[in-house]
Amino acid sequence: MTYYEGGNSVAITYEPLWGLLKDRNMKKKDLCEIAGISHTSVAKLGKNENVNTEILEKICVALKCDIKDIMSISSSDSVSEDKPITVLAKPVVKWAGGKTQLLKELVPRIPEYPGKYIEPFFGGGALFFAVQPERAVIADSNPELINLYKQIASNVEELITKLKQYENTSEMFYEVRSQDWQELDGVEAAARFIYLNKTCFNGLYRVNRKGQFNVPYGKYKRPNICDEDTLRKASEALKNATIVCGDYLDVLKEYAEAGDFIFFDPPYVPVSEYGDFKRYTKEQFYEEDHRNLAAAVKTCREKGCYVILTNSNTPLVHELYQEYDIDVIETKRAISSKGSSRKGEDVIVTAFPKINFFTQNELNIPEQIKQYPPTRFMGSKSKLITEILGVASHFQYESVLDLFSGSGVVGYAFKSLGKRVVCNDYMAMSATFAKAMIENNTVKLSVEEAEQLLIDKGRGNTFVEDKFKGLYFSDEDNQLIDVLRGNIWTMDDEYKQAIAMTALIRACTKKRPRGIFTYVGSGEKHNDGRRDLKISMRQQFLEGVEAVNFAVFDNKQKNESIWGDAMDVDVDSPDLVYIDPPYYSTKSDNEYVRRYHFIEGLARDWKGVEIQEHTKTKKFRSYPTPFSSRTGASTAFDTLFKKYKDSIIIVSYSSNSLPTKEEMVAILKKYKDNVEVVPIDYTYFFGNQSSAKTHNNVVQEYLFVGF
Repeated sequence: MTYYEGGNSVAITYEPLWGLLKDRNMKKKDLCEIAGISHTSVAKLGKNENVNTEILEKICVALKCDIKDIMSISSSDSVSEDKPITVLAKPVVKWAGGKTQLLKELVPRIPEYPGKYIEPFFGGGALFFAVQPERAVIADSNPELINLYKQIASNVEELITKLKQYENTSEMFYEVRSQDWQELDGVEAAARFIYLNKTCFNGLYRVNRKGQFNVPYGKYKRPNICDEDTLRKASEALKNATIVCGDYLDVLKEYAEAGDFIFFDPPYVPVSEYGDFKRYTKEQFYEEDHRNLAAAVKTCREKGCYVILTNSNTPLVHELYQEYDIDVIETKRAISSKGSSRKGEDVIVTAFPKINFFTQNELNIPEQIKQYPPTRFMGSKSKLITEILGVASHFQYESVLDLFSGSGVVGYAFKSLGKRVVCNDYMAMSATFAKAMIENNTVKLSVEEAEQLLIDKGRGNTFVEDKFKGLYFSDEDNQLIDVLRGNIWTMDDEYKQAIAMTALIRACTKKRPRGIFTYVGSGEKHNDGRRDLKISMRQQFLEGVEAVNFAVFDNKQKNESIWGDAMDVDVDSPDLVYIDPPYYSTKSDNEYVRRYHFIEGLARDWKGVEIQEHTKTKKFRSYPTPFSSRTGASTAFDTLFKKYKDSIIIVSYSSNSLPTKEEMVAILKKYKDNVEVVPIDYTYFFGNQSSAKTHNNVVQEYLFVGF
């Protein structure tokens, strides 16, 4: 963070904090936990952005260190090259509640916004002049003030000439004050305004109920009545602005649009009984007005505007804006009859728009995604890729952890976007898919090598032929499966081995009418005569190799495939975590092993599993998973959300699963400041027997988003 103070740039960085964490063998997520601060605050520190001093105090207490141990401050006469914050121009008038002293707090908070700058309580315009936006609407309900800015924008040289004619005497002051500005021409009225502002007591603008300026003479020795440089710089800035005289509500109605940045600096809520500096015009600004303003802020935010508001640190302000971020800033009061009382606290309210996940960002789905081989894997999200990537597109991220990778299609989609992808699954076959097409960037299996794998080299491994005789495939196919698996397990190149095993698994799946292994026999009642059931196992394998080869590409990232338990996987600080676990429901099971035990056995060569000989299908015992009960699933989600609380979290789940939507939101909110639910209509390919005959497999798919 860099800002200007006294003409010099002051840069604040938090590099000492990261060095301290490294020395203590701690990670950023550890800091969040021990200091009790959010991942958002840590992210701001990582970007050297402004944070509340309370956050820094919590860090110092947690780490038992001084503030100098976690931040460094440097001052120089030159502007930092890293997004410097500089004051491009100064206000032309002194203004009650002016924001010059708050610029170092306000400017870093201004987001990147696609629209225009709007300031409906313009006053002295310190923020506008400091940043000089390219497109702006500035407004105030004070017609005399608006005339001033219009004249500066269009007639600055004539205005300067007029100002040079004024003298700093009480006689001239009261003579000029007695004039009716509305009877003067525009330039003369503007000159009168500046003269009175520079020579009156404390630079206060105040009018009585008749709208007459009534501040006494200030008795200053050498007021700068005509600051030519400031006026000319202000003129250049104002030429890019639409200058409006009107009530703020009318201004918002006419000009505010999604993507605009709006700075509200209204008359403050009085801190004390006598703190009445709201009389900028003859109209008053009461509590009801502040409540109306709070409603307007909410409307602007919901419309998609980025809002920052300042006000006094009072209970009413906290009540009105409690749903937004509120920072309390100590300030010096420029206007008070007693210098000893010129201290106070302002609040800065930040109300940026919620991410509208229902409005898709402009998203170009890479053509590479289409190269991923089609799959009939239960729960595959191949039809939801656009929605998942659309939600993710609202965030900045470079690394992704696909915690339950399944078919691998989501991880592959993120790889296609150029992200670094780590895929994990407890199913060996899923890890094999990911190794072949996600971790693997360049290796392919040639046609000659694939054909060599089809040759019986006399190794005598007949496990499939013996154990599964007559269950799923013909004797000839079983023999070929044994030949292939025997040759595959002797391959030296892990990626070629993964390609070949993926092709074999695909071949076996395609040769089953429903792609699953929960029944024995050829399944003639499901045989619809499609090509996959007609061509040979050999041809299926070779076509599978070709399909996987087409999917291999280099995204210039070090991607990784892990075969492991999602609850135990240790991946260092992924930017985004996608969670698509087995869905628990009382109406159907989520046992992948029961459906895919045969091809899962191929992927792990049936090592470490216990085949249940008494079953017709010769399946092996299902893997233990916490997602086999409602309580287990709730506990697992809580554990995972806590573990990845510093990452963007996207969770796929459905309306017929448990925990319920409301329970999922509650668990996620324990660890995330923002939780959104994006519903998607989706028809599952698999269902239980009763649901297959009805419409029960048409459910609402949810994407839970925590950030």
